[in-house]
Amino acid sequence: MTDFGLQDHYVGVMKGVIAGISPFAGIIDLTHGITPQNILQGSLQLGLSAPYFPDGTIFVAVVDPGVGTKRKAIALVTEKQIFIAPDNGLLSSVMSMQRVDNCYIITNPSCMLTVQSTTFHGRDVFAPAAAHLANGITPATLGNTVNPEHCIRIPLPENRTPDGELSWQGVILYADVYGNLITSFTDDQLEKKGKKAVGVFLKNGDFVPLRRTYGEVAEGEPLIYGGSSGFLEIAVRNDNASLTLGLKPGDNIELRVQSQNTQT
Repeated sequence: MTDFGLQDHYVGVMKGVIAGISPFAGIIDLTHGITPQNILQGSLQLGLSAPYFPDGTIFVAVVDPGVGTKRKAIALVTEKQIFIAPDNGLLSSVMSMQRVDNCYIITNPSCMLTVQSTTFHGRDVFAPAAAHLANGITPATLGNTVNPEHCIRIPLPENRTPDGELSWQGVILYADVYGNLITSFTDDQLEKKGKKAVGVFLKNGDFVPLRRTYGEVAEGEPLIYGGSSGFLEIAVRNDNASLTLGLKPGDNIELRVQSQNTQT
C-alpha cells in the first residue's frame, strides 16, 4: 500500500526488488491511491483491510512524508501478521485493532539494498526487508527490538455528542475514487440505545437522508448509507459527491438521530 500512484515507476520498481530477493513471493496490491502524504487515510485503509488477508501476510505500507529524516523504519509483528512501514503513525489503526507482539527497527544492512536513496526507502529499505521476511528470516534479524508503546500513533477520529446522543459531530475522512465521502461515523451509530440515525447535516446546513442503497434516491440526489468498511458514507447517485456537495477531508458534519418510536 502506497501513495505513489501508478503513473510513475515507483510501484513497479518495489515489486522488482521483491522479486529479485524472493522470486516466489506473492504480491497483492492493496492500493497505491492513498492521497499523497495522507497518513490518516493510509492508516484507516490498512487497518480495515488487514483482517481480510491470511495470517502470516507481510504488509509493506509506504506513506512517508518524513522519508530521509530521523524517523524510524519498523517491522510491527502482531498476533496475525507483519507490517513494514515508517514509524510515523501509519500503523495506528493496526495497533488499535490487533494485538501487537513485537516491534523491530529495521537497521540490518544485509536486509536493505546496498545503495540507499534519501527519498525512496520503499525501494531501498521496506521492500527488501519484506522480501527477506518472505524468504524465512525472523523479524528479529531486521534489527533491535523497540517497545511498541513508543511507536508514533496519530489520533484516530472520535465522534462527539453535545446533547446526550441526540446528534453526533464528526468529520469527512477522505473521498474514494467515485467521490463518495467516507465519514467518521460508524455503522454501530445507525441504531444505538433506542435511537435511530436519520441523516446528516452538512457544513452549509443541507440535510442528507439516511438510506440503505443508492437506488432509494433519484439520480443526482444525495444520501448517506452504511459503507462496506464499517463507516457511513455520503454519496450522490450517479455523480461525484465530493464535487457536487463541495465537501473535502476534515469538513465537519453532524449525524442526526431520533427515538425509534418517532415517525420520520
